[in-house]
Amino acid sequence: MTTIPQLVFDQAAKKPKALAIKDGNIAYSYADLAARVQKTAGAMKALGLGKGDRFAIWAPNCADWIVVTLAGQMFGAIMVTLNTRYKGTEAADILSRANCKVLFTVKGFLGLDYPAMLEGQKIECLHHIVLLKDDQNPDVFDSFIGGAEPVTQIAANSNDVSDIIFTSGTTGAPKGAMTNHGQNVEVFQAFTSAIGMNGDDRYLVVNPFFHSFGYKAGWLACLVVGAAIYPLAVFDPKAVLEQIERDKISVMPGAPTIFQTLLAHADLKKHDISSLRVATTGATTIPVDLIRRMNEDLGIDDVFSAYGLTESTGVVSLCRKGDDFATIATTCGRPLPGTELQVTDDDGVAVASGETGEIWVRGFNVMQGYLDNPAATSEAITRDGWLKTGDIGVQDAQGYIKITDRKKDMVIVGGFNCYPAEIEKMLLQHPDITDVAVVGIPDERLGEVTVAHIVLSGELTESDAIVWCREHMANYKVPRSVRFHQALPRNASGKVLKFQLKS
Repeated sequence: MTTIPQLVFDQAAKKPKALAIKDGNIAYSYADLAARVQKTAGAMKALGLGKGDRFAIWAPNCADWIVVTLAGQMFGAIMVTLNTRYKGTEAADILSRANCKVLFTVKGFLGLDYPAMLEGQKIECLHHIVLLKDDQNPDVFDSFIGGAEPVTQIAANSNDVSDIIFTSGTTGAPKGAMTNHGQNVEVFQAFTSAIGMNGDDRYLVVNPFFHSFGYKAGWLACLVVGAAIYPLAVFDPKAVLEQIERDKISVMPGAPTIFQTLLAHADLKKHDISSLRVATTGATTIPVDLIRRMNEDLGIDDVFSAYGLTESTGVVSLCRKGDDFATIATTCGRPLPGTELQVTDDDGVAVASGETGEIWVRGFNVMQGYLDNPAATSEAITRDGWLKTGDIGVQDAQGYIKITDRKKDMVIVGGFNCYPAEIEKMLLQHPDITDVAVVGIPDERLGEVTVAHIVLSGELTESDAIVWCREHMANYKVPRSVRFHQALPRNASGKVLKFQLKS
């Protein structure tokens, strides 16, 4: 097995002049990328980062997001991602609990000043904030790298933790899922082989890098095969159509809403997007007609639906080349080659094909565990290595999986995982709220949205509650509506009967 940064140096040796990253006016060949990673690693070491230390990235998709990750991973530091929609309190919580020494971030993205959002937050572990981009100083990151002495040797090994990505659980407290270099490389060697990616591909990475879909199934997959990476910071359908035509994009991922938006765009027929040949999608229920239109109207040769979670290094299952439209739309494919999957009952016993139960997965894709949380790790991973996904589904005789429900109380809003317990915990900090339950309801555009059911101790309007939420949590977590109650329905044990709130 190898390490993530070793992939870059292997590609630089094989194809030094081949395009590695194109980000606006920035273009790095694989040789350029290798050299910039080495110099950046030197600058990061000069800050005092060493093997096992954590650094965080709070920034939109960009070329130097990739550079910083690879540079830190070269000498065995561990990358922690921060969602670009986080508020300062949310980011500070992750930075503190991950014990991050350095934060790489930006000023000016969508008018946001991320360093300013952290002012007043107590983050004792954080020693440095380094800007990747600043609208007022375009050379800010080049100045940071400056005359740093390049790091030429990779100190990390395949068993070292490469990244920590935080994902909430049913308790609402975010948990840091740890994966190592070797398993990341192995998972995306299998993934790229299954979808037929190759070194001639040009991959438009629409999904955010802070998520496994954008980071691992995105730019890491490109490094595995030596493809060209095109980071996209903001999705604009007109601009995307223009870029596909201009840059001859051949691979593009995205939630179903991404492709629905492109198909509905008035200028679709004005652009030659015939270079598109592979698309990956998932995260929500997919209409069969959407898969057909992606193939016939967008001209995408192969569409793959997939299923995964952060704890499975991003991938549990995916469809195969040649699967029909109905299979792609209504299933999540078959387990990643080389891994095992079983559907279990409440006692952890495997059920027969066609029966419903919780999906468990075992193999090289299962995380190393949750950061500083052995109790949660042992709850999620059995002694014999099975990861309990918390998703309810069924597997047919051919091995294809259908997700039918969620054991974990989660709502997926436009592709983003929302955990009601986390939102409820935040809402209970409001002085006028004494009780709250958050549930998901279907939404035509986003798949699902959240609704807050609130019991008040004071006076609060729906609009005031939503404004307060927007000030205290990421936008995708904000309830789309609020309903007020004298009391929430509960059973004899005191548990809220959320099914009654959904009716």
